Amino acid sequence: MKKIISYQSMMRSLQYLLLGIAVLLGSTHLIAQDSISSNAPVVKKKSFVKNTFEGNHIIDNQTVIVPIKGTFEFDIQHRFGTFEHGWKDLGGLFANANMLLGFSYVPLNDLQIGFGATNDRMQTAGTVKYALFKQTKNNKMPVSVTLFGNAVMDTRAKNSSLPIVNVQDRFSYFSQLIIARKINEKISLQVAPSFSYFNNVEAYYDAQHVIQPKTNNGHISISVAGRYKLTDGMSLIANYDQPLTQHPMNNPNPNIALGLDMKTSGHDFQIFLGNYGYILPQNNNVFNHNDFSKSQFLIGFNISRLWNF
Repeated sequence: MKKIISYQSMMRSLQYLLLGIAVLLGSTHLIAQDSISSNAPVVKKKSFVKNTFEGNHIIDNQTVIVPIKGTFEFDIQHRFGTFEHGWKDLGGLFANANMLLGFSYVPLNDLQIGFGATNDRMQTAGTVKYALFKQTKNNKMPVSVTLFGNAVMDTRAKNSSLPIVNVQDRFSYFSQLIIARKINEKISLQVAPSFSYFNNVEAYYDAQHVIQPKTNNGHISISVAGRYKLTDGMSLIANYDQPLTQHPMNNPNPNIALGLDMKTSGHDFQIFLGNYGYILPQNNNVFNHNDFSKSQFLIGFNISRLWNF
C-alpha cells in the first residue's frame, strides 16, 4: 500500500512539474514577443495630399492629377470662335469651332494613357501621363510632380499646300513637367514648363531663293494655373501661358483665361473665357495669334466623365 501511494504521489508531482514548465515557457515567449515588438521600429505609411485639383484638366492645360488605378475617362473639349466680330456671329458661337473627343485609362498606379481626335487639321493624339512625386501631408514632399507628353499625327490628305512630304512630317510632340502644391483646402497652384516640337514647319523662299522656316521646330513655353474653391462642388480657375521661344516670323501670343469648375462624383465640367483657340497644347503654344488686347477672346468648355473598373 505504501508503494502504491508513493507512486501516485510521484506521478502527480511530475504532472505539476510539466505544467509549471509549460507555463514558464509560454510566459517567456510572450515576454520575448513584447520585447521585440516594443523595440521594433514603427513604420509609418506615407499619407498623401488628395484633390490638389478636381481632375485632369485646368482650362487649356493638364494638372498633376492622375486618377486612381482602373479609372476610365471620356473627355469632350470645345472652343468657339472669338468675340471680335460681335453680333455678326453671335460672339463666336456661329464661327468655326474646334472640338476634341478623347478617352484615357489608368492601367497602373500613377500611370495614365489616352487617345484623342480633333477636327483641327484632322489630328489624332496619343498621350501618356505619370505622377513622379506626390505631396505628403507632413510636407516631407512639399509638391506634386507629374510628367505629361503626347505624340500627334496630322492625317489630312497630302497636297501641295501642306508642309507634308514624308510620313514623319505629319508628327508633332509635346512634353511638360507639372509642379503643383495644394496650399490649403481652398487654394492650389501649379507651374508647368513645356517643350513643343514639330518635325516639319512652314517655310518661304527669301530674295536669294533660299528656303527659310517661318517658325523654329522647337518651342519652349511656361504655364501658371490655379484654383480657388468657392464651395465643395465649385471652384474658380485661372490659367496663364507665356511663350518663351522667339521665332523668325509669326511669334505666338500669350494666353490668359478665367473660368469656373463644377464637380460631381462622376463628372467634371469647366467653362471659361480665354484666347487659346486650339485644343492640342503644341498648337496653342506655337500657333496662337489671338490677342487679348484686341478682344480676341473666346468661350471654351471641358467635360469629363469618369468610370472606375
